[in-house]
Amino acid sequence: MAFMLYNIDEAVDHKYVVMKTMSGQAKAGTLVHIMDTTEKSDGILVDYRNTKTGQNFIARFNTVKDFCKWARPDTFLARHYENFSKKEIMQYLKVSERTFASFCLPIIAVALVIIWVLALLVIGGAAGAVLGVVLSIVAVLGTLLFFKMSKEKTMLKMYSKVGVGINFK
Repeated sequence: MAFMLYNIDEAVDHKYVVMKTMSGQAKAGTLVHIMDTTEKSDGILVDYRNTKTGQNFIARFNTVKDFCKWARPDTFLARHYENFSKKEIMQYLKVSERTFASFCLPIIAVALVIIWVLALLVIGGAAGAVLGVVLSIVAVLGTLLFFKMSKEKTMLKMYSKVGVGINFK
């Protein structure tokens, strides 16, 4: 999920989920409330409060892009943060950050190499080529189905945990 601020002032008075741990301050998966921002000549200072501990911190980022890599807005987690464990939050972040290029393409590439090596070296000839084409299509479709289903399953699990009396199935 790509998110980018045009100006760091847009982040003030909003809650963000930390994507990358900052040593001694906020760990990945922590919800922070951005209280103030200051642009300096050498970077950006962000004054934030860790919503779990209530501690205030100041973080320095070189650019707005660096800030967006560190934290992103997530209204779903901001509303229901106390209902989830750290493990569930990290799983949610991991699954929601998946893209076709970052998740599916490497799996498809490895599967296709293995399929074609086995099809051409072990079976060979026309039968190996036909089997390679069929297995290639199955591998691509299987990977896409797994990508979609795993994302959907994780999201439904999260939504059903906070949705009292709502049945998603």
